[in-house]
Amino acid sequence: MASTDTPAASTTNGQGGRTELIAEFDRLGIVHETLEHPEVFTVEAMMPHIQHLTGAFCKNLFVKDKKKRLYLLTALHDRPIQLNAVCKKVGASGGLRLADESILKEKLGVTQGSVTPFAIFNDKAGDVKFILDSDIVNGGHKKMFGHPMVNTASTAISPEDLMKFAREMGHEPVLLDFSDM
Repeated sequence: MASTDTPAASTTNGQGGRTELIAEFDRLGIVHETLEHPEVFTVEAMMPHIQHLTGAFCKNLFVKDKKKRLYLLTALHDRPIQLNAVCKKVGASGGLRLADESILKEKLGVTQGSVTPFAIFNDKAGDVKFILDSDIVNGGHKKMFGHPMVNTASTAISPEDLMKFAREMGHEPVLLDFSDM
């Protein structure tokens, strides 16, 4: 995989974009590789461009509950996500539903189609609870893939480094077994 971590526009509101994320990986000693691909808005559209790679490919949902608490759900790309089951497991109030894109931009600095576990980098206030499929970490994957704040590339890091990154960003992941929902 070619490592082409070229600069991309930073996000708005003083939040970090791709360049700042990659610099943070470097600062933390996180080994990363990035593959450029056409712009994609769903994991299904992305798969033809990265299916030759091995690792955990992630899909992500940015959701809120009735009390407007925010959650970033990251699961294996082929895993069904049952929002009612997740709601019960994390104690969300009144069900979970997709949050508005304006909130996504404000809190995580990304747009729809670019949602990624790496976007917790921009949640300095800790407003977003990070829910992670336990199989990404405990499933024996050597790499996991997420967008580097833009949906024109996919970046691979180790699952252990994802946990390190999340903790360094002040987001201890809540690990859930999405396979039993």
